Order: sequence, then C-alpha cells, then structure tokens
Amino acid sequence: MSTMIDTPRGPVDHVDILVVGAGFGGISMADRLLREGRGGDLLVVEAGDEVGGTWRDNTYPGCACDVPTSLYSLSGHAHPDWSHSFGRQGEIQAYLVGVADRIGLRDRLVTSCEVTGARWDGDTARWIVDTSRGQVRARNLIIATGALSAPSVPALPGLEDFDGEVFHSARWRHDIPLAGKKVAVVGTGASAVQFVPEIAGTADHVTVFQRTPGWILPRFDRSVSRRRRGLYRRFPFLQQIVRGRVYAGRELYVLAFTRARFLLRFFEWFARFYLLVKVRDRRMRKLLTPDFSIGCKRVLLTSQWLPALCRRDVTLVSGAATSVTPDGLVDSGGAEHPADVIIFGTGFQPTEPPIARVVTGSDGRTLADHWDGSPRAHNGVTVSAFPNLFLMFGPNTSLGHSSIVYMLESQAEHVLTLLDLSRGADRGTVEVREEALDRYSDRMDRELAGTVWNDGGCSSWYIDSRGRNSTLWPTFTFRYRRQVRSVDPADFVVS
Repeated sequence: MSTMIDTPRGPVDHVDILVVGAGFGGISMADRLLREGRGGDLLVVEAGDEVGGTWRDNTYPGCACDVPTSLYSLSGHAHPDWSHSFGRQGEIQAYLVGVADRIGLRDRLVTSCEVTGARWDGDTARWIVDTSRGQVRARNLIIATGALSAPSVPALPGLEDFDGEVFHSARWRHDIPLAGKKVAVVGTGASAVQFVPEIAGTADHVTVFQRTPGWILPRFDRSVSRRRRGLYRRFPFLQQIVRGRVYAGRELYVLAFTRARFLLRFFEWFARFYLLVKVRDRRMRKLLTPDFSIGCKRVLLTSQWLPALCRRDVTLVSGAATSVTPDGLVDSGGAEHPADVIIFGTGFQPTEPPIARVVTGSDGRTLADHWDGSPRAHNGVTVSAFPNLFLMFGPNTSLGHSSIVYMLESQAEHVLTLLDLSRGADRGTVEVREEALDRYSDRMDRELAGTVWNDGGCSSWYIDSRGRNSTLWPTFTFRYRRQVRSVDPADFVVS
C-alpha cells in the first residue's frame, strides 16, 4: 500500500480533513468548509467515477425523487431550471455535478477511490486511511457515504443456478435488453413503483413479487413552465417563497405521524379511494391494501404504479419469492414463475452500512462492532471511542416526511462547530462522552415511541436488527437544526 495518494494537487500523505463520499452529504460538507476558507487542506474521496452518490448510481428507468425539487437542493445553490416539481435522476445528478464545479471541489476530489480501511492512531492523533488509490493520514475523518449506497439483495436459494440475467435496480444493467423477455421483479418499494411502469410494455411479461403492499398516493407532479423558470432566474426570492411554503407543508406531516395520528385516517381514506378508482378488480384491490397504518412504511408517491399492475402483461404475485430455479422464481405457495431476467428492487442497508465494518476506533473495535446491528450517534454525527470522526446522514437523521438535504446542511454546520471546539486543544481531538451518547440514544427511543413509524403495525427498513428505530429523526426538522446549532462542551472530551 502506497503511503501517498495522488490528488489533482499532487501526491499527499496527510490532510487536515478527509471527506469520504461525494453525494449530497459530502458536497454539502465540502461546500460549507470551502465557504469558511478551510479548503486548503481538504480532500474528498469518492468510490464512484463521478460525484452524485445515489443519484449517480440509480439510473433505472423512471428514477425520480419523491421529495419536491423546491426542497431538494442546497440552500446556497438554488436551481431555477428544474423541469418538473419532482426532479428526475438525470437532472439531480447534473445539479450535483454543477455544484461540485462551482464550489471548486474538483482539485480537492479523487474519484474511483474506495476506502478499504480506517483506523485511529492514538499516538499521532490521526486517522490512517487505506484506499484503493493509496494511504493518507487525516486529523479529521468525515464519513458521507449515505444510507442508500449499499444495495440489499436477498439470499434466495438457487440464485447462483439461474440461467438468466440478475441485477439490482441500483446497479441497472442498461446493456441487457428487456424487449421480449420475461422479467421477474422482486420488491414493491420506492424504486420498483418507478421502474415497473417503465418496463411494462417493453418486456414480454413482468411478474412482480410483493411481500407486503404499501400505501399508494398519487404523485401530483407537473412540469415547470419556461415562464416560471425565467421568473425564478430573474427573481430568486420567488423560488425561496415556494421553498418555504413547501417546507412548512411537509413539516405539518409530523403532527399526523407523531402527535395527532387520528389525522392519518384521512390519508388512508384517500389512498383507499385512489386504489378503488385505479383498480377495479376486487381481488387485486385486496392484495394491494396494506394492513398497517399509513406512514409506518414510507408512503409511495406514484401515479403510474397501479395502472401498470392492471396491464394484461403484468402479474402481481402476493407473497415473497422463496427460491430460484434455473428458469424462474418460486413463490411462497410453491408455484414457479418463468423468467429470463430477475431485477431486485429490494432497497438498501441503512442500518448496517458497509463502511462501518472497516472503520476502527481508539479501542481497536470497528464501528460495526460498537453498533452491533443498532447504530447510535450523538446528534447522528459523533460516536464515543471514535475521536475526530463525524458522520453525515448518521443514525436517527433520516426523515419520513421531508428533505434530507435540510438535515445534511444542519449536520455540516454542527461538524464545523465541533472542529472549532477541537482546534485550540493540544492534540486537536474531540470525542463525545459515552454517557452523553447513551442519554441521547435513550431520548431518541422515547421520542420515537408511539409514533406511526414505531407502532404502525408494519415491518420496515426503519427498524434495525435489534428492534430499534435507529433510522428516523422523530420530530420537526427545525428542531434538529436548532439542537445542533450549539454544543455543550460537557458532552465531549477535548484534548
């Protein structure tokens, strides 16, 4: 392993701040550091060949955001030229590339550079980080690999013997033509409801395996006229007004999800009515009606999913796929369904991120060992026994109602505050106290108790292997921003 890493500015063996990942989280953090004039000793490494994170990787047909574009941009980098009220993958990726170019990230960025290990060296108070492009030491390590970066593929018996093609929606194989093929889709989550309508009609037949139905609401998407875009460019405050209005409306959802759950009955009624209008077959409606409260899983916003399932060349299988044969998949009832291509739309691993298995703290244990299947971090950012390690999109910072970009920008501000706290110390280190982390985690558990995300009667990716909701922030996002704006020095060991 080389003890240097080649960067656009030349080989380096030491940096002050190393950011891992160049999606929304990494770009948000880099943008904040550069605006503070701290970019001189900053390095960002990205495993992919370009910035963008999940919006670079997910190129499946129909890929789009289910958060309005008015909220899905960095506050300091408004984008007046969105073509629709819900951004398409290509546009969001182009936006992130444009932001990276504007802030001067390119000469501090190394792409196609995967972190293979990181360990804290207590003698030098530095992180020793091994990558596929060399080794670098860093005073501060910021992990911004995201929660939706590692695809989850079920270990179905017989999968290795399948004679056809297999891929995950997050690694879409555009080189595999689907025309005339029998396609089996495993999963009915946020990705599947977008790509199934796109491939139906192209494939000879699509068989969709549904383990659990989700609540469906129409995505009230509309194109943004050239006139409106022109007004946004000329009068940026108009777009800010729209952003504020959409933000306030999304925050109101928290009341229904947490404190006034009786309001969810209206959304359930509307979803049932929408299902009745779009699906006339009573048996199929029964298969598509969830038995849990709306909001327990992420609500699926789509106007094409239900019509696609009603096509003659689409079959909905109620129940999980249990095994794979050389010629297809077997459902829970034992019936085999022929397939030439299997596409997994089975989501990601937010509670067991792969990066946690290769980051080793001051006690010689990895982050994954500390978490033991249930991630915890103070403010979602810092973990005891991991000095000068900061997480973006860490535990209990994801959202069930609004834009993660708002949370990421709040976390970037918090990291800056912590960096300031350690700057004047002898060794320049800051580490959250274990008792402060315990208090914070207990508070998260208390605030999430009784919410629809915890007690809505479903099994969701919000809940980790230990039965905790270690994924979601439990209340309003403005409360999070206010909370992380200041730091209590008593919660940290500074040395």
